[in-house]
Amino acid sequence: MPIPVKVKKYLDAKGIDYEELAHKTVFTAYDAAQTLKKQLKEIAKTILVEADKTHVLVVLPADKKIDMAKLKKVLGAKSVRIPDEKVMIKVLKIKPGTLSSFGRLHDMEVVVDKAMIGVKKAVVSTGSFTDSVLMKVKDFVQSEEARLADIAMKGGYKIPKATKKKMVKVKKQVKAKKGKKTKIKVPKTVKKLEKTVKRSVKKAVSKVVKAATKQPVRKSTPKAPKKSVRKSIKKK
Repeated sequence: MPIPVKVKKYLDAKGIDYEELAHKTVFTAYDAAQTLKKQLKEIAKTILVEADKTHVLVVLPADKKIDMAKLKKVLGAKSVRIPDEKVMIKVLKIKPGTLSSFGRLHDMEVVVDKAMIGVKKAVVSTGSFTDSVLMKVKDFVQSEEARLADIAMKGGYKIPKATKKKMVKVKKQVKAKKGKKTKIKVPKTVKKLEKTVKRSVKKAVSKVVKAATKQPVRKSTPKAPKKSVRKSIKKK
């Protein structure tokens, strides 16, 4: 399935350069990182936050979590909390888990953690379980008129060491395959024809060689010197 039509129209209208990423069904940023063979810091995690009586979209790297104290200070709110899924259904009128990172589509302010600038491109949620977009972080910030702030801390998802090793191994295998020259498979009929041609050429060459060896070699005899012709002089 392609990315949601609403999101596609929104991005195209903004003139943003992006790449559609189709993948298997994912429910978390961690799943997306594993499926797309990306680092957690390259996945833009999107969280809906309730600040006093308004709602804000917070976008941060998947390897971090929100520092509520910092966010509260940045927003100048008395209280901040992460609402339950009922709010998405009631306020945003969307199904749980289908929230895109594009807050302007929902008339919400977007706050992006400064750590996101550490990567040039990031995988951004489109509100689909099977399709995301890869785009420049600076383009995302500009399109959303997002507020950049230090609102995260360590403690997000952590990829197990065993999984990390597998990811590195897979990346190496992909690079190795790209570097190898592709072998062209020759059909069996062509191979047989090639063999018969080689045999016939060998036979023809051997016949020519045999014929040349059978012919006697003629020895050239030296020519005798010409005798001088003496003209007889008539006596008068």
